[in-house]
Amino acid sequence: MTNQTNAPPAVDYAPLELQRELIAMQELTIEDLLTIGQSQVPESQQELHLQLLEKNQTNQLSESDRLLLRRRSPPQASLQVSADYLMLKKAYAYALLKWEGYSIPDFEQLVK
Repeated sequence: MTNQTNAPPAVDYAPLELQRELIAMQELTIEDLLTIGQSQVPESQQELHLQLLEKNQTNQLSESDRLLLRRRSPPQASLQVSADYLMLKKAYAYALLKWEGYSIPDFEQLVK
């Protein structure tokens, strides 16, 4: 097994529709990567997602709620898929920062 420190982190594990965006992130500045790494799902979207998950637990989802919660294809991806994609982008931004030699904060520092 060889150490490929000169190559950026691989994007093969990511969904196909996200790979191009992750590859483009390889050209971003440290500041841009930090911004992505620190980004969050908007609070209104988080609240809606939680409300829909609660409705789902009590079998009270309407068909439109179900589509909003579970839709899988961009550009109108579901709330869950949007949140998952943001987490992948954040993780990849931090992987790129580490690859560039930037000191990555500990988890405790990230959640403050």
